[in-house]
Amino acid sequence: MNGAASSSASALPPARRNHDDAGKLLLRLSLGLLMLLHGLFKIGTGPGFVVGLLEGLGLPGVLAYGVYVGEIVAPVLLIIGLWTRPAALVVAINMVVAIVLVHTGHFFALTKQGGWALELQGLFLFGALAVALLGAGRYSVGGSQGRFN
Repeated sequence: MNGAASSSASALPPARRNHDDAGKLLLRLSLGLLMLLHGLFKIGTGPGFVVGLLEGLGLPGVLAYGVYVGEIVAPVLLIIGLWTRPAALVVAINMVVAIVLVHTGHFFALTKQGGWALELQGLFLFGALAVALLGAGRYSVGGSQGRFN
């Protein structure tokens, strides 16, 4: 393999880089906006449901306020493209906690239509992991070369 051959984004032709960056933007926006809707709902209803789940497991209910970090702060950072990789990891951790707290019994279940019962949670989790691996791209506040983008 030639040392000059590189798989880095800068080695791609400009049109290809634009497509890659547009794809990263689309992924960030869809994940961030859809997750943010869940957070806005929780602002309206409060964290009582999550507090109850945590306290039922013997954990301090105050931890439930972390849901606002995972469903408000991190999605906003994803949308604007600032500290994108850490924000995506926060969303991924938030989804793992949600799956463990609420959806463990459905992990191997299918819906009546044959889909995975946790497909929404799975898409959020794996979409967040994809953003964490890919970074923000050039269409972001932090830019593609930002320290955490």
